[in-house]
Amino acid sequence: MQEITRALISGEATEADIAALRLPESYRGVVVRKGDVTLFEGMSSADKDPRKSLRVEEVPVPELGPGEALVAVMAGSVNYNTVWSSIFEPLPTFGFLERYGRTSPLAARHDLPYHVLGSDLAGVVLRTGPGVNAWKPGDEVVAHCLSVELESADGHDDTMLDPAQRIWGFETNFGGLAEIALVKSNQLMPKPAHLTWEEAAAPGLVNSTAYRQLVSRNGAGMKQGDNVLIWGASGGLGSYATQLALAGGANPICVVSSPRKAEICRRMGAEAVIDRSAENYRFWSDEHTQDPREWKRFGARIRELTGGEDPDIVFEHPGRETFGASVYVTRKGGTIVTCASTSGFTHEFDNRYLWMNLKRIVGTHFANYREAWEANRLIAKGKIHPTLSKTYRLEDTGQAAYDVHRNLHQGKVGVLALAPEEGLGVRDHELRARHQEAIDRFRVPGAEPATAT
Repeated sequence: MQEITRALISGEATEADIAALRLPESYRGVVVRKGDVTLFEGMSSADKDPRKSLRVEEVPVPELGPGEALVAVMAGSVNYNTVWSSIFEPLPTFGFLERYGRTSPLAARHDLPYHVLGSDLAGVVLRTGPGVNAWKPGDEVVAHCLSVELESADGHDDTMLDPAQRIWGFETNFGGLAEIALVKSNQLMPKPAHLTWEEAAAPGLVNSTAYRQLVSRNGAGMKQGDNVLIWGASGGLGSYATQLALAGGANPICVVSSPRKAEICRRMGAEAVIDRSAENYRFWSDEHTQDPREWKRFGARIRELTGGEDPDIVFEHPGRETFGASVYVTRKGGTIVTCASTSGFTHEFDNRYLWMNLKRIVGTHFANYREAWEANRLIAKGKIHPTLSKTYRLEDTGQAAYDVHRNLHQGKVGVLALAPEEGLGVRDHELRARHQEAIDRFRVPGAEPATAT
C-alpha cells in the first residue's frame, strides 16, 4: 500500500504508472463482524456504542469482476447507515450480504463473516474489469452508493426502482471506509477538482439523497418561493437540503438543536431559524402520547418567520419524534417528503390533518444515477459546498460513528484512508479560492487536523 500511496500523492503518476502498480493481497478496512451481532442485545439504541463494534482489520482484496473497478480510497466519510451497521439496527447487515450472495457466483464474494462498511469515497481508479470503457487507472473519482443490476425493466425509468437496487457499503460489501474499495463502474463520477480528498468524499450520499428528496420530480419537486421546513438543518443531510433550497430560490425554515448550529444555518444564508432546544418544543408528553398543543405552538412559530405562511414542503428524516408535527404544520396541499427515521421507524400522525387537507407523504431513498450525477455536478461547479466539520483517521472511525450517533457533530465527518493528511488533492486552486469561505463554513474551530498512520 505504501507504493500505491506514494504514487497517488506524487501528482506525477501516469495511467501507465498506476496500471503497473502491483496490487496488494490485502488492505485495511473498517469492518463489523458477524460474530458480534449479539454484542448489544438488550440495550436501548441510544446506549449502543459503535466504538465497541467497529474494527480496522486487514482483509483480502476482492476479485474484480466485469463492469467493476477497484479504487484506491484517499478518504471516506461516515453516514448514518454506518451507525446503523455498527449497532446492528434495524437488522444486522449480514442478512443483506447473504441474500446478495445467493443471486450469482460473482455476488457470493460479498457474503463474508465480516462487512467492510462505507458508502462514500474519493480516490483514484486502480483497475477496471472487462467491459469498462469510461474509466481508466489514474482517474480521480468520487463514488455514489447506488448498486443495481438493471436486468429488470422496472429500473430503466428510475434506477432506484430496480428490484436488485442496493446501497453499496451497507447492503453490499467492500465499502469506502477502507484503503481499497470495490464498486460498479457506473457508480463513479469525476472528483470535484477544487476540493481536497476529504472534502470531496463528504457530500456523496447525503447530497444526492437531499437532491432527490427536495429537488427531483421523484421527491418534492421544489420550486422558487417554496417555504421548506428542514429538520436538522445543520446536520449531514439537512445542511445540503438548506443549500439546495437557497440555491433554488426557496425559503428554508431551519430547525436545529443549539445556538452553534443556528449560527451555521445563518452563515449558509438562511434567515428563518428555529432552535428547538431553546424554545423547548416537546412533541411527546410521554413515551406513548404526542402533544398536539406543541404542534400548534410550533406551527405558530413557523408562521411568525414566514409572514403567516405554512411550509409547502417538510424535509423529514428524524422520523418518529417529529413526524406528527411535520404532518400538522404542512400547508394544505403541501408535501411531507421523508427518508431515514433516525429517531425511530414507527411514525404516528393524526390522519385528519393529512386527509382533510389533501397533503401528500412521499418516501424517497438515495438517488438514481442521473440525480446523483446532477448533485455532484453542483458540487463541482461550486454551487453547493461540502459541509465537512471534522476529519478522523481510519483507526478512529469508531469515534466518528459514535459522534454521529450521539449527534455531537455538525455537517459531515470525514475519514482519511490513504491520504496521509488533510488538505491534499486540490487541482483547481482558482475555483477553490473563490469559494474558500463557504468550503470552510462547517469547520470546527480549534480541531486538530487528522493525519493518517
